[in-house]
Amino acid sequence: MLTALCTLCQAQPLLLVSASYQKDVIALCERDGAVVWQYKTGGPAQGHAGHHEVQMLANGNILYHDDWKVVKEMQLDGKVVWQFVGDNIHAFSRLPNGNTMIAESGKERIILVDAAGKVIQETPLGKDGRGKTRQAEVLNNGNFLVCAEQPGTVTEYEPSGKIVWEHPIGTRVYGAIRLRNGNTLIASGSGNSIVEVAPDHSVVWEAKQTIPASPRPIELKWTACLKELPNGHLLVDNCHAGPDHPQLFELDRRKKVVWQFNQYDLVGNGMACFDYIDGDRATKIRAAIGQLQPATSR
Repeated sequence: MLTALCTLCQAQPLLLVSASYQKDVIALCERDGAVVWQYKTGGPAQGHAGHHEVQMLANGNILYHDDWKVVKEMQLDGKVVWQFVGDNIHAFSRLPNGNTMIAESGKERIILVDAAGKVIQETPLGKDGRGKTRQAEVLNNGNFLVCAEQPGTVTEYEPSGKIVWEHPIGTRVYGAIRLRNGNTLIASGSGNSIVEVAPDHSVVWEAKQTIPASPRPIELKWTACLKELPNGHLLVDNCHAGPDHPQLFELDRRKKVVWQFNQYDLVGNGMACFDYIDGDRATKIRAAIGQLQPATSR
């Protein structure tokens, strides 16, 4: 029985969470909140007021930032093995081909950077504040889906910089993803909502201010990062939610809450980004953590 239970545990997903606002931590957690690894980041003393992006890479390393200029790839033992210095960076992701997408608000552009740190592609972003990004995603068609708090738009750019689609939501929008059904799911940030819109901009589904849940409704605060799971479920980051509401929750296909993550003691009021690691990858990461010296999980 013990062996079977351990095997079941190993097959469960892991969460990678990243939080600032005096917590200044990156952590790998079980779905029940148990911490299996954590790393303390620099925090405000080093000029960093927020964690806006984090990614668990295929090689088991973590892509993160602990100031607004430098994107780092770190091994689980804390060793930095790659970095890129930019200008006011809020969004980034490692692509399957090994390049890294970086959104530079300071230069109002998206760049693709190769493993040597060379900029190999540059996409200028739109005017009137559209270059001051929050989340940015690389779409399957090679375009970029970019959120700008002011003027409150979700914009799809071709690599040339041409705008091919834009949804004005009118709030300090933080995150958006293109769903597999072709619609766009938007976390409206200051709008305290989640909105699914069709390509023609019609609203397919929306939750504002609260969403039904047990044992009590969840208050939507600064909705931030989003993820669509392989089974069609949605993960929603609920930043600045306070101690009484989850920082992350999962919706099934009927938009019903099926799981909540509330670890306020760990992440406090500043968890704006996360990643979700599925069973096979999670098993490998647990094994890698098990090989670390105790001092490296800090």
